[in-house]
Amino acid sequence: MTDAPDLVRYAFADGAARITLTGADRGNPVEPAQIDQLFAAVRRAGRDDAKVIVLDAEGRFFSVGGDLSAFHAAEDTAAFIDDLADGLHRVVSELVRSDAVVVSVVQGTAAGAGFPLAAAADVVLAADTAKFSLAYTKVGLSPDGGSSLLVHTLGLHRVLRLALLGDLITAQEAYDAGLVARVVPAAELADAVDAVVGQLLAGSRAAQAAAKRLVREQAVAAPEAALRRELLSIRTLAVGADGREGIAAFLEKRPASFS
Repeated sequence: MTDAPDLVRYAFADGAARITLTGADRGNPVEPAQIDQLFAAVRRAGRDDAKVIVLDAEGRFFSVGGDLSAFHAAEDTAAFIDDLADGLHRVVSELVRSDAVVVSVVQGTAAGAGFPLAAAADVVLAADTAKFSLAYTKVGLSPDGGSSLLVHTLGLHRVLRLALLGDLITAQEAYDAGLVARVVPAAELADAVDAVVGQLLAGSRAAQAAAKRLVREQAVAAPEAALRRELLSIRTLAVGADGREGIAAFLEKRPASFS
């Protein structure tokens, strides 16, 4: 990956690590190079002993999710899905298991794998322009990246609605459902982030880490098991007839004809 473009930027100051998705020209898609760089950045935050990790993104989108053109072009789709999903799941697991408090900042749409990536944070801040979508079934795939973990935040039937109907939810709806901690006008988002990060940095690291661990373990004791089930499911569907048709239809900008 030495020749890969810079898709993630890392900065560290005063106990806070900021990890920024920088592939704005393409909507910050979840792809192998980005995941490799994102994982390296999260690990670097651990080495820097970050008390807070801020995950944000440049451009109109937090992330459009997986790059379906790469799925379509892969010579071995199953192997490609395995590697991509495994890499993304390692990132999600690192964020969930980290002693640092993770703050995600959603300024635009978080779709597909971008949705559970943002939701892997402990505190989600959103501009009033933000939207969230699980669009997997529209292209013949099953939710991935920690989507099933959203049940513990949003509730069973809300997640089923998002997964099965592909609905968008607004930042306000996500706040009302308990996913988002603050919704602010887009122009005020940076100030809101600074305020929340400052509050966290002023607190007790030991107490925050203990609170995060206790609450997360109560919600789901083994998130990696759920992530593994997601990987097996999306891999099977991606190489099946509906997965191939859904991806092709999306790229060709036509309605899919599923079996």
